Amino acid sequence: MKRQKRNQIERAFSKGYQVGIEGRSRNLCPHENATIRQNWINGWREGREDHWNGFNRAAQAQKMTNF
Repeated sequence: MKRQKRNQIERAFSKGYQVGIEGRSRNLCPHENATIRQNWINGWREGREDHWNGFNRAAQAQKMTNF
């Protein structure tokens, strides 16, 4: 848990992926730092791609554990 809080870049990617999977807008990105924002958007893009490809919940959960 503490490691997750320390590494903002990985956490931003993960949170962006979760928003993308839900089909929500990328305008919801809460970050202003360019590097962290870009990682969040990269996660969002990958999540949207998985959403469009029809990944089920089990596949999404497995992919999230790999991040």
